[in-house]
Amino acid sequence: MKPLQLSPETAIKLSEKLKVPIEQLMHMPQHILIQKIMELENDYSSK
Repeated sequence: MKPLQLSPETAIKLSEKLKVPIEQLMHMPQHILIQKIMELENDYSSK
């Protein structure tokens, strides 16, 4: 599986929001990353 195609700025912001190291984020399966982003969105919209 190839690393995700993210800009450095996006990778840094996502790793901070998801509280995971950038290395782990870049090798995370895309479907899991999308699920985590959706969870963040749900948390944000419920506030």
